[in-house]
Amino acid sequence: MKTNLAVIFGCRSVEHEVSIISAVQAIHSVDPNKYNVIPLYVAKNGEMYTGEHLKTIEEFKNMPALIKKSDRVTLVKEGENVVIKHLDNKLFNKKADILIDVVFPIVHGTNCEDGTIAGYLEFLNLPYIGCDILSAAVGMDKAVFKDVLAAANIPVLPCVKFSAREYSQNSQEIENKIIKAFDFPVIIKPINLGSSVGISKAENLEELRAAITLATSFADNILAEHAISDLREINCSVLGDGDNCEASVCEEPIMHDKILSYKDKYMGNSGSKGMASLGRELPANIPQEKSDEIRELSKKIFKAIGASGVVRIDYLLNSKTGEVFANEINTIPGSLSFYLWEATGIKYPELIDRLVELAFKRSRARQGLTFTINTNILSGVSFGTKGAKGSKF
Repeated sequence: MKTNLAVIFGCRSVEHEVSIISAVQAIHSVDPNKYNVIPLYVAKNGEMYTGEHLKTIEEFKNMPALIKKSDRVTLVKEGENVVIKHLDNKLFNKKADILIDVVFPIVHGTNCEDGTIAGYLEFLNLPYIGCDILSAAVGMDKAVFKDVLAAANIPVLPCVKFSAREYSQNSQEIENKIIKAFDFPVIIKPINLGSSVGISKAENLEELRAAITLATSFADNILAEHAISDLREINCSVLGDGDNCEASVCEEPIMHDKILSYKDKYMGNSGSKGMASLGRELPANIPQEKSDEIRELSKKIFKAIGASGVVRIDYLLNSKTGEVFANEINTIPGSLSFYLWEATGIKYPELIDRLVELAFKRSRARQGLTFTINTNILSGVSFGTKGAKGSKF
């Protein structure tokens, strides 16, 4: 019997289009002999749609036409099950509900990857692939992520964090604080975005102000850190859960700008391939001992934030000193980092199988926990407009 696998993608995020690419890639890599794949596309206005044509990337070139021929749906709890229910059913053309066995969120960025989708699925008590609410939220907030790693004695660059409001009220004070802490060059980035959106490098005060203006157009909270001049970026993926995890081979993305940009990641070679189209050295051309160090660090980071599923961790390598700093984690990486796992010896369909197994494993473990207790606390409660005498209400 096949497993009904619902793939959620899109959502209200600046990485909406990247999510579409990653999801369609995954859908076409699922073993059709094992799974019935149900695409659940969440439009930018939050409405959810399904339909077989959502499995084809070319269909997304004309969004109005795509939405018009898609079925608007929602998820509904019915007893112990959750079903996809069609919202625009006609009297003589009703479409049957679709039972969901497990959900595969392939979403990127705020309002989804940050724990929002995980919380929604926890509320429905649905098995789902990937990080839980807490680990997703920690992974999305770059400043909190640094704090957690520092507490675990994992090397990270120090940073200055501030809000858009603070900067608008005390811009000179914050600029002086950044310059005093790091001097130039510095990196300015939104705290809770991925895909290099809103990130820029500043070589002087004028560029610093422009970088902060850009970052605050995407997020309320901003992070500043020193820019390593002799920089090499190294990435590594981790697969597993808190009981057991393994690290992939390392890669070195090829940059065409001062930093690895959104354009480098998604608009080079073939944009429809997402992160898989990025120019890279795979495996990274670094000494074996450095690769081993990064892979061990990756597993340590994975466990430090309580991650699950597949993640990608990005590192900053100082090519002069050999120092390695954890930069950020992608709890739902672009293209799910399948290319790193294929280079490690795990094909994409097998990667998906293992992710599904991990989702069901966590769900089984949660079924053994107690979330409610039987109590008669309400049996003696009776109060009117003045409240119950002697009660705490």
